[in-house]
Amino acid sequence: MKIGKIVSIDYSQLKVKISSEIRGSSVNLHGNVYYFGNIGSYLKIYNAVEEVIICEVVSIFDSDLHQENYSFDIESNRELLLKPIGTISKDNEFALGVGIFPSLYSDVSIVAFEDMKLILRTATTEKMDTDGDFVHQSFPLGISRSLINYPVDVSIDSFFNIHTAVLGNSGSGKSNTIAHIIQTIHKRERHSAIGSRILMFDVNGEYKEAFASGANSNISVKYYKPNFTVESDGYSPFYLPHFLLSLDEWSAFLLATEATQRPFWDKVLQESYRFYKIGTVNDNEKDKFVNYLRYRICSLIFSTLRQADTDTARITTAASILGSITNIIKSNQVIENASSDLLEDIENLQTACTISYGENKDKLERATEAVIGKVNHVNAQTVINSKIKNGEYFDHKFLKIAAELILLEEDARGNRQIRGYTATMLTRLDYFLDNPDCEFMRESNGIGSVSQYIDALWGNGQEKSQLVIIDTSELGPDILETLTSVTSRILFDERKKLVGDARRKNPVHLVLDEAHRYIRKHYEYLLKENIFEKIAREGRKYSFYLLVSSQRPSELSETVLSQCANFIIHRIQNEKDMHYIQAILPYYSDDFTNKIKQSIPGEALVFGNCVSMPLHLKIHEANPSPNSMNCLISEAWFQKNIVTE
Repeated sequence: MKIGKIVSIDYSQLKVKISSEIRGSSVNLHGNVYYFGNIGSYLKIYNAVEEVIICEVVSIFDSDLHQENYSFDIESNRELLLKPIGTISKDNEFALGVGIFPSLYSDVSIVAFEDMKLILRTATTEKMDTDGDFVHQSFPLGISRSLINYPVDVSIDSFFNIHTAVLGNSGSGKSNTIAHIIQTIHKRERHSAIGSRILMFDVNGEYKEAFASGANSNISVKYYKPNFTVESDGYSPFYLPHFLLSLDEWSAFLLATEATQRPFWDKVLQESYRFYKIGTVNDNEKDKFVNYLRYRICSLIFSTLRQADTDTARITTAASILGSITNIIKSNQVIENASSDLLEDIENLQTACTISYGENKDKLERATEAVIGKVNHVNAQTVINSKIKNGEYFDHKFLKIAAELILLEEDARGNRQIRGYTATMLTRLDYFLDNPDCEFMRESNGIGSVSQYIDALWGNGQEKSQLVIIDTSELGPDILETLTSVTSRILFDERKKLVGDARRKNPVHLVLDEAHRYIRKHYEYLLKENIFEKIAREGRKYSFYLLVSSQRPSELSETVLSQCANFIIHRIQNEKDMHYIQAILPYYSDDFTNKIKQSIPGEALVFGNCVSMPLHLKIHEANPSPNSMNCLISEAWFQKNIVTE
């Protein structure tokens, strides 16, 4: 239906004069009411080659308003200012941008629902897969605010096969958007998304209510919470055993510096593994590790004897080292039982630590040579060469013992400053060993390998969960970063092992709630590479995707945001965040800024791969809603008085 003609053409805008026959700002077309006289509504114009130019209304005014005699007259000349958006070709394909502009006095018509289907490339609800089963192709996201009351569906493939960002101020509707998307995907009556694997880091502890049984009983959900000892309130205890941490992740958690502390901690991990092996392997292997420990002790004594200038200094240091090693061995019953012969050798060495008239007369050196004569050097070298592998189990109780042995080794070499250099890191080690917040990292709960950890996370066989929610609301910032990074890295490493078609099966989606808290911009990560930046760059190849949610986009990693291809932007009023979004996102214009700032809670600007052009939507409400509502102060304050006698 025609509503007017073009009276002015510019590269970035078109002016339209509304026909005098048109009354009001809406028309009825085939029983549907279309509102064209609203900011943001759509109109269409044909160009010379019969292509359809889709435009958006950006301004409405009366050209006779300055003439007093005609002001507010029903026959006055109403005009619209339009912004060209894109073009529908003769093949009914929509694309952003305009090649050939319409001519002067071209007719301007209503954009009908049929046109919107072409523009949005709305997919059919279902299709047949190769096995003859029906598969859902789209999901309802919201209602258009521009073409009033028009429901907008989004392609599942276009939305979920790339990284997505959901941004907006606190209270703008991010949690509702994420909950609605996950709910609606899994609520299909005809087929359920049994192949979905979604892991959510719930930083505020608000999503459990959104997936409660009843309305969402068809979703297989598992709720976890760190440092729970038993199942409670629907949560299961979450464990992230310490041995799953890589050297880089340990370094980050312990705040270890690259130059001194990181190499030191590498040695600690190796020694912890060897101490653990003494108490767990068979007798043959156990003898190898005890043999290695005997070799280490002799090496320490020889290093000490070479360092000091006087016998008194040498023997005093050696006696101190031997006493410390005895305490280390006796501090663990398993090691002590396995090292009974070694303890006798240490006693002989301690007996040789005597001084007469300031001289030892090489007693300790001869005693040490006698002990090292028992060493099988081939076996000792075999143990030295056996490095602990990532994800290989060892007991955290040996970390303190191993750290003390490495300190003794550095002391014996004359490195008197090592204890000062490593003080901060060892304080963090005490924090890990003693703090209740780290209990979920110290306990393994029967998990002894990476594969067992992944099985425990998702579940086994037919009982695999479609959605896993880890409530991290009670964790401090450092532990939160460790939990999210290590868990994501383990899952990503497993995906990278897949080859061929296996990479495209069982895709994994990470929902990163409050992502700015652990994917920060301009942050000096102690990790060599932030895992989320790596996933953002490489995840698509392994069907491993991010859904990033944040209220402070200006604090987010530029790498992560720049790799997102879908954006749902709720209200943002902070200028710094707005400028950051404008710099990061493609096809951004000043018009979007106004829409974002003026959006009410629940509304969002959507653009990217999932939609053919930017859309201003009212997102459907999640049912049930996440626990993210604001406090009603008046109801909390003014309650009925309770009279007590």
